[in-house]
Amino acid sequence: MDWDKLRIFHAVADAGSLTHAGDQLHLSQSAVSRQVRALEESLNATLFHRHARGLILTEQGELLFDATRAMLKRLDAATARIRDSEEEVFGELRVTTTTGFGTLWLAPRLPKLYAKYPDLKIDLMLEERVLDLPMREADVAIRMKEPSQADLIRKRLMSVHMCLYATHSYVALHGNPEAPEDLQAHRLICQNPRSAQVGAAATLVNELMTNDISSLLTVNNYFGVLQGVLHDLGVGVLPDYLIRDFPQLVRVLPDVSSNEVPVFLAYPEELRHSKRISAFRDFVQDEIIAYRKTMKEQALG
Repeated sequence: MDWDKLRIFHAVADAGSLTHAGDQLHLSQSAVSRQVRALEESLNATLFHRHARGLILTEQGELLFDATRAMLKRLDAATARIRDSEEEVFGELRVTTTTGFGTLWLAPRLPKLYAKYPDLKIDLMLEERVLDLPMREADVAIRMKEPSQADLIRKRLMSVHMCLYATHSYVALHGNPEAPEDLQAHRLICQNPRSAQVGAAATLVNELMTNDISSLLTVNNYFGVLQGVLHDLGVGVLPDYLIRDFPQLVRVLPDVSSNEVPVFLAYPEELRHSKRISAFRDFVQDEIIAYRKTMKEQALG
């Protein structure tokens, strides 16, 4: 079977449109249509139902799409393994994590990784949606819960708690609340409980809201919450891993925190021997060890 025709068929099935597939493949709509028609003739089967709103796969088309998707997945994995040098770490590594962890913890530490592996190319994908690692939407993930997808290697990195923070200057000006009900006199800055986030954080915010908070600023990610806190807008709900990197923050109501949030690193089983994955995994683990050491020293000191 002609691989070019299969490749074009897959693009059309994925896009649901001849025009969009043509744009991705840098082919004209008529050229894409001819290739799909030729594939249907060679298989003696109709692969798409055509209507005004686009294309829908037939039952035969679904079968072929499942096959091409599996083929591309295997090709991606083979390509990744081929590109991994036995001696060097280079090439693209697609890393997915949450917006908060990616911007506030991971990105500031990446200079160390690039200093060690200057030929590595990181594609950092920050979003709350859990990308499908076995389907190669990303190479490696750091998530705030244990991944449930099959065929993944996973390692627990650390635990996080959501706590209340303000700046030293804010507390000096507005006072330090001594009990949760004292938050009535302060602006609370947090993620909207309805936004995508770990359940422990949403639970904590909902509990804080029962204190008749009069002034509120909600943001859809922790980077925005942090900016509000740093600019003395109020008391913010933030992950405790920030305290090392932002010494201007002070813990407010130290007895108030969320339940434990586990942080996991995960990658597909088929990338077990990837040099890029190994380099990134070891880098993150080393940074976690350094983070724990600093936190322990601060607690003792």
